[in-house]
Amino acid sequence: MKRLLIVSLLLLASACGRPASDALQGYGEADYVYLASQESGVVSQLFVREGDVVTVGAPVFRLEPDRLSLSAQSAAAQRSALQQSLNVARANARLADVNYARTAELFRSGFASSAKLDADRAARDAANASVREAQRQVSAAAADSGLAQTRLGDLDVAAPAAGTIEEIFHRPGEVVAAGAPIATLLPPGNMKIRFFAPQAMLTRFPVGARVRVSCDGCTTDLTGRVSFVATAPQFTPPVIYSLDQRQKLVFLIEARLDMPGVVRPGLPVDVRPVQ
Repeated sequence: MKRLLIVSLLLLASACGRPASDALQGYGEADYVYLASQESGVVSQLFVREGDVVTVGAPVFRLEPDRLSLSAQSAAAQRSALQQSLNVARANARLADVNYARTAELFRSGFASSAKLDADRAARDAANASVREAQRQVSAAAADSGLAQTRLGDLDVAAPAAGTIEEIFHRPGEVVAAGAPIATLLPPGNMKIRFFAPQAMLTRFPVGARVRVSCDGCTTDLTGRVSFVATAPQFTPPVIYSLDQRQKLVFLIEARLDMPGVVRPGLPVDVRPVQ
């Protein structure tokens, strides 16, 4: 019994003498890109499936264009009609300018009355005002037509970056609201590692510090750089301010890997500072 007690004490002393591991537990976290249309409508086509790797500009989905096509055609027709009205107003203004110039010449020669001169001047001014109003209407119609074409183009959504399609929320035939995500894209550079460091180790993980990351299934250790350190601490329960519990004070830290794409979202990892 005494020998067993001595062995137990030696094992305990040996365990206490082992250096504590400097590995911190973390996990993979993703900054997803949610792909949506600025317009509401019916999903017409999906060009991707979950797991597809896409390049920049690759088509992802399209909404049914029929309603907005009619609006675009109506805006274009309205612009064309107003442009014709502007052409007529310009012709009238040119004629009014000629009539006024002729009357002014006759007035100076004594062959036209001041009343005639005033009438032709008023007609000229009114014709020029009609031109300005027609120009304003044409400009407004051009803006409406351009907006209609832009809205029509917004129905086709392409990948803003290269990456992997992670999830699809809506399928062809489903009605979606404007801004509702239809698919999520994960660019490799949007992967990061999140872990929590106790306050005693916080000085070893400043922004820009190099870290070493290991995980199950990773053939070799990965390296990265700390990109974010939370300013506000978090406490693990129980939340008490005492010397015994101060080690429970931790800070959220994020790091970006030098080789993104190896660690998947949610994958547990070990993080160590690079000596």
